[in-house]
Amino acid sequence: MSEPGLHLENVHRAFTQGKETLNVLDGAELTIMPGEIVALVGPSGAGKSTLLHIAGLLERPSSGEVWLAGQPCGKLSETKRTQLRRSHLGFVYQYHHLLPEFSAEENVILPQMIAGTTRKAARDRALDLLDRMGLKPRAEHRPGQLSGGEQQRVAICRALANQPKVLLADEPTGNLDPHSADGVFAQLLHLVRSTGVAALIATHNPDLAARMDRVVRLADGKLNG
Repeated sequence: MSEPGLHLENVHRAFTQGKETLNVLDGAELTIMPGEIVALVGPSGAGKSTLLHIAGLLERPSSGEVWLAGQPCGKLSETKRTQLRRSHLGFVYQYHHLLPEFSAEENVILPQMIAGTTRKAARDRALDLLDRMGLKPRAEHRPGQLSGGEQQRVAICRALANQPKVLLADEPTGNLDPHSADGVFAQLLHLVRSTGVAALIATHNPDLAARMDRVVRLADGKLNG
């Protein structure tokens, strides 16, 4: 049996405001296997973004452990955590954050070259991902020449460019109209399943959550589901 792509073990995260302590995460436990797509739901302010930041090694928990592809990350240096983010993690946000001066193809090539991939291999990978998202004819267009849905599809390709073990997404279709959101999400699910990445996707949309393999709810610092 393969090891989990992502495992959160008794994760706590507390913030101190004056004399009060706010427990955003209170013993969160979560395991996501390769190829599994998990929806993260919960009310606004429940701590979904905090959980994604901790899972993505952007923030350290107050206590508990984050395991990424079988490796405990709690005691790693910031340099090693950065290396793991580049090699093992892909991120998709509500806004695409594409570099406006570069084409769609170049936006997918750049993170690969930063990770040490040759330009030819990076270009081949970029064009393959863009093709699978129906964007190969738009590969040379800059973000300003693309629709909102197309921009977000490029952002998804960029997140998967370095063949991460885990994909983390925070409301990845939140800025799109319902029709565009439905199409982009369908393509996201197809691409994630075909690459075998473990995915955790935060959403407020119950219809999108229902299309994933499993739903976990964050409320009062606890993960249920």
